[in-house]
Amino acid sequence: MKILITGGAGYIGSHTCVELLNAGYEIIVVDNLLNSKAESLNRVRQITGKDFKFHQIDLLERAALDTVFFENSIDAVIHFAGLKAVGESVSLPLWYYHNNITGTLRLCEVMKKYGVKKLVFSSSATVYGVPNTVPISEDFSLGATNPYGRTKQMIEEILRDLNVSDHEWSVALLRYFNPIGAHKSGQIGEDPNNIPSNLLPYIAQVAVGKVNELKVFGNDYPTKDGTGVRDYIHVVDLAIGHLKALEKVLGFKGVDAYNLGTGKGYSVLEMIHTFETVSGRKIPYQIVERRPGDIGICFANPLKAKQELGWVAIRGVEEMCKDSWRWQANNPNGYENTKIFTNVK
Repeated sequence: MKILITGGAGYIGSHTCVELLNAGYEIIVVDNLLNSKAESLNRVRQITGKDFKFHQIDLLERAALDTVFFENSIDAVIHFAGLKAVGESVSLPLWYYHNNITGTLRLCEVMKKYGVKKLVFSSSATVYGVPNTVPISEDFSLGATNPYGRTKQMIEEILRDLNVSDHEWSVALLRYFNPIGAHKSGQIGEDPNNIPSNLLPYIAQVAVGKVNELKVFGNDYPTKDGTGVRDYIHVVDLAIGHLKALEKVLGFKGVDAYNLGTGKGYSVLEMIHTFETVSGRKIPYQIVERRPGDIGICFANPLKAKQELGWVAIRGVEEMCKDSWRWQANNPNGYENTKIFTNVK
C-alpha cells in the first residue's frame, strides 16, 4: 500500500515515515524543505533500512503535485505540510492563510482528480482557542486565537464540507497537543530554525550551549508553581497515532477529529527540572512577562482516540526529555550532525 506524506521531512513527518516503513507501508514524500532538511530523510533510510521516493515540491505547485499522483498509484495521504509558528503567523497572516489553506486546496483537488479520498490531516489543539475547562474533549467549541490556529480550523471545516459533497471521502483530523522528544536512535529529532518557539527544543539548545538562557513567559498563572501547564506528548507516540488514524480512514468513510495527547499536564518549571535531571546540565532561565494569548492550563482528554483508534500515549515525560537530550547532544547543530557529546546514552 502506497502512502503520500506531505511535509514528510519535518519533525513529526520524519518520525511518522519511520513508523509507516516499519509497519510495511510504501511511502512517497513531498516537501519544499522551507522549514525542514533533506538529511532527515537520509536518516529515516538509515534507521529503517528502506528506501522511498522524495520529491522537493511545494503544494502550491499544482502541476508538480499532479505529476506525483500521475506517476504513482497512491492509496492515501498524510498531510503535514504547512507553516506552523504562532508568532510568525501573527506578523505574516496573509502568507499563512495562502500557504496553509491554498496548499491544502491544491492537494485535495489533485487527490479528487485521481480518486484518492483517504486523508489524515495534521491539525492542532490551537483550534480550541482558550478553553473554559480542562481536560479538553473533541466536542468542545472551536475558536482559534491566531492566524496559524485559524488556518487549521478553516482546513478542518473545508475537509468536512468536502465529505458532505462526496461521502466517499474519509478523513481523520488529528489535533496535536505539545510534541517533544525524538527517535531513540538520536538520529532524527526537532531541528528548528533560529531560536525555537517551543519549550523543549529551547531547553535543549540552552543545555547544549547554543542559547544562553531560557525565557519563561509568566509565573503568575493559577498553577502549582505559577508557570503554564501543557500536555506534552512523545513524537514517536504521536507518529504511531498517525498510523492508527491511517488504519481508520482506510477502513471507514466520514470525517472525525481526535485529540492526540497524554491527558496529563506538566508546568514549565517541572519540564526544566526533569530535563536537568536526565541531562545532568543546569538550565539557566529568566522569568519574563506572559506572551499575549497564552493560557494557564491546557491538556487533552484522549479517551476518544483510545476507544476509536486503539491508540494510547505510553511514553512518560522523563523519556521524552531523555530522548530530546540524546538528539540535541549528538546533533548540536541539528542535521549538520556535529557530534560533541558522544557519551550520551
